[in-house]
Amino acid sequence: MRFATQSGGLWEERNLAQPSSADGYASVPSLLKRNAIQFAEKAAYREKEFGIWQTWSWSETETEIENLALGLINMGVNPGDHIAIIGRNRPYLYWSMVAAQMAGAVPVPLYQDAVADEMAYVLGHCGARFVIVSDQEQVDKVIEVQGELHQFEHMIYLDPRGMRKYDHSHLHEYSHVQEQGHAARDELRPEMERRIAELDYDSKCVMLYTSGTTGKPKGVVLSNRNIIEAAKSSAEFDNLRAGDEVLAYLPMAWVGDFIFSIGQAYWTGFCVNCPESAETLTTDLREIGPSYYFAPPRVFEGLLTQVMIRMEDAGRFKRNMFHYFMNHAKKVGPSILDGKPVGAMDRLKYALGNLTIYGPLKDSLGFGRVRVGYTAGEAIGPEIFEFYRSLGINLKQLYGQTEASVFITVQPDGEVRADTVGVPAPGVELRIAENGEVFYRSPGAFVEYYKNPESTADTKDPEGWVATGDAGFIEETSGHLRIIDRAKDVGQMSDGSMFAPKYVENKLKFFPNVLEAVLFGAGRDKCVAFINIDLTAVGNWAERNNIAYASYQELAGHPQVLDTIQSHVEEVNASVAQDEMLSGCQIHRFLVLHKELDADDGEMTRTRKVRRRIVEEKFDDLIDALYTGKAEQYTETEVTYEDGRKGSIKATLTMRDAKIVPVSTKVAAE
Repeated sequence: MRFATQSGGLWEERNLAQPSSADGYASVPSLLKRNAIQFAEKAAYREKEFGIWQTWSWSETETEIENLALGLINMGVNPGDHIAIIGRNRPYLYWSMVAAQMAGAVPVPLYQDAVADEMAYVLGHCGARFVIVSDQEQVDKVIEVQGELHQFEHMIYLDPRGMRKYDHSHLHEYSHVQEQGHAARDELRPEMERRIAELDYDSKCVMLYTSGTTGKPKGVVLSNRNIIEAAKSSAEFDNLRAGDEVLAYLPMAWVGDFIFSIGQAYWTGFCVNCPESAETLTTDLREIGPSYYFAPPRVFEGLLTQVMIRMEDAGRFKRNMFHYFMNHAKKVGPSILDGKPVGAMDRLKYALGNLTIYGPLKDSLGFGRVRVGYTAGEAIGPEIFEFYRSLGINLKQLYGQTEASVFITVQPDGEVRADTVGVPAPGVELRIAENGEVFYRSPGAFVEYYKNPESTADTKDPEGWVATGDAGFIEETSGHLRIIDRAKDVGQMSDGSMFAPKYVENKLKFFPNVLEAVLFGAGRDKCVAFINIDLTAVGNWAERNNIAYASYQELAGHPQVLDTIQSHVEEVNASVAQDEMLSGCQIHRFLVLHKELDADDGEMTRTRKVRRRIVEEKFDDLIDALYTGKAEQYTETEVTYEDGRKGSIKATLTMRDAKIVPVSTKVAAE
């Protein structure tokens, strides 16, 4: 087994220290108190509502949170209780998380787009007595399943619209709870202070549920030590400071959002900005102009798709100028960003491109002030990654997971590469097992899976080493970690060559027309693929070419669309053929699915990761058709509508053969 840690730029083995606090602060509430004094009048939270940005300072934030914490204690919240929090990114719900901690309870954020049954499992598993929700939609979901929740007692709602005729015996408006807490301040404040004082570095800070790609979600218990140490080391690594601005738009139930919007925000004192809605996100992003930005690859892919669509609609001169300067940016942009030597003429041409193309484009995307940008969650296509870096955006990759409080590896400035996920984050040790699986040990490593000692023991050994479930290796020369794929997904073709589906899928998703791709081939003699088209990009193409369509299904089956997707597949095959280790993963046959893979149908997680095994079982008839050489295959698929009703989609899908690049040609050339 091999080990690597980062310590002052040297690679060495080390034992992790176990401090009792970070700079004297042992909990998030203690950081709040510090910020209310040190950054009293500085903006802590902003929210856009009805088109207007409202701001709360750190001192105002402390007051809001204290009133809510007192209100929760007044309602009967006990130390150790779990309080579920459901809704979109709003300051009030972030305050709820800290208020729960000040009351001695543990916040448990849930995905707001989860259906009632998914919520029922989490609420039942954690035994939440109290639930704080954003609006009527979430209230209705909880009411639908409350009969299954024997421990459930009270629900607090933020938005009163539509709630007037509900039974309020166990329903409470958020502002009323705060008012009651404020009214009982003198009586309850000593109890609140006592509960805060009892919080230490090993107290539970938050419980976050995994996405459940392979089964039921698991409750990941993270301590104050986990969150504060991860926030402290990552903030120092990238020199995050109180003057930074972030946009909080990712699901609150996701560990990344908790680290950025609670952990790092409370450690550094920077401002968390909440957009008005998903529909106004792009506008709000431009208005805020964050200096620190995080997005999963899917967001960057979507933004790139929008840019390419706009360019297709632009005039010939503008389109040609865009491609000319972007080609130059790809050549020298990353080197300029990393401070590497670049010729004077190339620098001059890049400066002209920045004036005419790169600068306006960054401003239109909202990235004009981004000093540090990150992407994680899954591998990003190298072409997409290089596109943003060529614009002068300091986009980096990190590798992490819920169980690590996000950070396992990070990319130092000047060492940013598309093909690695960086070096171990400060304080993190890496180990590569004999089977290639990545293990880590860090101050951010989770405490346990709630009520699941078996899974805890399977994932985390007595020495603190945590199994990631990912296969990878550490480069000898650089110390950088390279992730190949999920360990359970990496396999072998029938001829013994490596099968790593994510590598090929990410190459396909670089094309704006491709939204999702799923590769099959483990144990087989060849690879086949399912593809989802991007309705926005392909729909725009159809409109420009006067092609009428009535649905996703109709557009996905159009011969010209299939021709376009085939050209993308064959281009990817040519690229994959250049990789000696993965050349056997070329796509021999493919089809365009008649429906988008959807979390409501169980085909994806709420974090938009493909549930590969479920897709394989659900569409086994289509996989068989691809492998048996059929030209067409009729299928029926059950779908779930937004209102929860079930239905079915019927379709006859066309199977296409793709051109394969002979690997022997490359070998002979060498």
